[in-house]
Amino acid sequence: METTIRKVTIIYYRDISLELMHETVCFPQNDNGRVIISKEFKQGKSIIAVCEGEVNILNKIGDRVENNNIEDEA
Repeated sequence: METTIRKVTIIYYRDISLELMHETVCFPQNDNGRVIISKEFKQGKSIIAVCEGEVNILNKIGDRVENNNIEDEA
């Protein structure tokens, strides 16, 4: 049986920070179509969402606050 690999974007928090992070990676999927995320990748993270393919995140929680502060200072 051939292993199917899927490209996904994973949205997560690191255990040491409240900054919302994301990363696009490839992982194998099981027979039900669920992605099998490695223990190494999961280590030190709280996964919020797994999205199909590469996702271009335009804005995350906290981004507007930082951008508004920069604009206000100008």
